[in-house]
Amino acid sequence: MTALRRHLGLVGALVLLAIVGLVTKPDNFATASNVVSILSLAATIGVITVGATFVIIGGGIDLSVGAVMALASVWATTLATQSYGPAVMALCAILVGTGAGLVNGLLIAYGRLVPFIATLAMLVAARGLAQRMSDRKTQLIQDADSAVVDLATTRLLGIPLLVYIFALVVVLGWILLNRTTFGRRTYAVGGNPEAARLAGIDVRRHTMLLYALSGLCCGIAAILIMARTTTGSSTHGDLYELDAIAAVIIGGTLLTGGRGTIVGSILGLLIFTVITNLFILNGLNTSDQLIAKGLIIVVAVLLQRRNLKERAP
Repeated sequence: MTALRRHLGLVGALVLLAIVGLVTKPDNFATASNVVSILSLAATIGVITVGATFVIIGGGIDLSVGAVMALASVWATTLATQSYGPAVMALCAILVGTGAGLVNGLLIAYGRLVPFIATLAMLVAARGLAQRMSDRKTQLIQDADSAVVDLATTRLLGIPLLVYIFALVVVLGWILLNRTTFGRRTYAVGGNPEAARLAGIDVRRHTMLLYALSGLCCGIAAILIMARTTTGSSTHGDLYELDAIAAVIIGGTLLTGGRGTIVGSILGLLIFTVITNLFILNGLNTSDQLIAKGLIIVVAVLLQRRNLKERAP
């Protein structure tokens, strides 16, 4: 019931933002093209947010998601990779993302590194490697008719295919978290790792898999951003880690782990995406947008703390 009330509150916030858009920009906000623009923008960060939700529910944090996505996009758009076609490009992005996530997981679960430090190191290393591979240049997808680009240009019922991919990832993430043993173990590990260990869960192995899953989501997100921009670049995903973590927090997931939902995270993401859209439509300063997002995050964390105190005996 608490989760349902929280979700209804997030839906109410979305409705309020929609009303603001209709009042301030009635001719632009409610158009089909603007709705598609919001969904397309949300798709890339949204896939990353699904992975971040699992990691944070499991009691961890991943600061490297934006940099890992950039590295995957650069690796997939090198001329050597592109020569094998779009299928290999997509597979390369997924493998690079999953591999980077697996390294994070190994360092944290078996190397005993603090998640903040391990993923911060990966952020710096992945961004640096992406810059080194691309020589700080934007790499274009050579074939304009590539199946990768088609994900953004081909529409079904007026909606780009990449939005359907995002929706599929959300549905699969929801099923994995709520209908499988993996999901139950994720809640257990995040809620009380020692109790989870005593219950027979291999906590270290599960933690490693959570970060590998986050990396997999980064690889999928790299495919989507390559489709949207027709490029691979070391600048892709700048501050995406903050947007993803913020969406998860707004959605009600505890930073200490053990509680959270995929639906809440996606609603939090949509709130941030609509706010960004409103700022753009109204010609407001990007700096003000960042300030507004920062205030929202602070309020969300304070509300979390208040709710936890009210529940405490």
